[in-house]
Amino acid sequence: MNLKKIATPVALLTAALTLTACAANETGTAPTAGSTGSSAAVTLTGQGASTQQVAMDAWKAGYQKANPSATINYSPVGSGTGRKAFIAGAADWAGSDAPLSDAELAGAFAKCADGTKPIDLPTYVSPIALVYNVEGVSKLNLNADVTARIFTGKITKWNDAAIAALNPGVTLPDLAITAVHRSDDSGTTENFTDWLHQVAPASWPTAKNQTWPAELKGEAAAKTSGVVAAVKNGKGTIGYADESQTKGMTVANVGENGTFAAPTAADAGKVVAAAPLVAGRASGDLALELDRKASGYPIVLVSYSIACTQYKDAATGSAVKSFLTYVTSSEGQQAAVATAGNAPLPSELAAKVTAAVGAIK
Repeated sequence: MNLKKIATPVALLTAALTLTACAANETGTAPTAGSTGSSAAVTLTGQGASTQQVAMDAWKAGYQKANPSATINYSPVGSGTGRKAFIAGAADWAGSDAPLSDAELAGAFAKCADGTKPIDLPTYVSPIALVYNVEGVSKLNLNADVTARIFTGKITKWNDAAIAALNPGVTLPDLAITAVHRSDDSGTTENFTDWLHQVAPASWPTAKNQTWPAELKGEAAAKTSGVVAAVKNGKGTIGYADESQTKGMTVANVGENGTFAAPTAADAGKVVAAAPLVAGRASGDLALELDRKASGYPIVLVSYSIACTQYKDAATGSAVKSFLTYVTSSEGQQAAVATAGNAPLPSELAAKVTAAVGAIK
């Protein structure tokens, strides 16, 4: 075996970053927006999904350890705000729990080379947990119909007959329900409402949406951290959040027809592995259609990194490509799994993501 021919992911990334710095030095332009312009330093700025925050901390640490001259900044401002920042050129890439819409794709993107469009790259797979805070209730089963009626305000008490029917033997209190939803433009909300609409359309007649329906009452909270805090600090509360950020909280089992399951990364991975690509997208765009009626735990999300296929600034393109190569590599995915407890990218999808990232310019 010729060991000199074997290059580790870290070595490849270091080489990519060195080439990025050299390109910036040769052109005399700053490597990325907000960087110092030094040929020895690269700064990337991302904004978006708060669900990715725990995984992103691991990705930043792993990448910057291998590339000490790199600085990766990520603001977990929410999927919608992140996409808007990327579109306007305030971010080098965006994190989003929902892919770009057709309307967004029809517009212009400040960072992308003329005549090119960005692509949606799956990078993070996780279940969405239904967390609740009801004293004395340590186990709770819910289905889509009952959950929909809770979040539309049709069910207002924890001892409602519909909840009791799903939880024989459980003493439910005569306590008002406070349903907590996201106040911001949220991909998590889109995934949650997509589950409700696919499985219980009679109780949730509106299609999936990233913004909470204005006519519905309840408590609103910004970002994943806000929902988690509101449920923790409330009484009789229930909310939805990425499972990685609900450690130590009480989580409902979810299912249909008397079969209920706790959220697991394995189930999330199976749903994503079986999902077809959204039709009509450009080559390299890996937006997925998730089946909410799959067996196992049904409320899952795939969070995307949204990046240009070709950047106006070549150095920015090289740096984004280098970072996302690490994020989507086996090494990067396992680093996230170790901290966030999410599912790694399914192997077939991972191969497609690798090819798409490799084509970024």
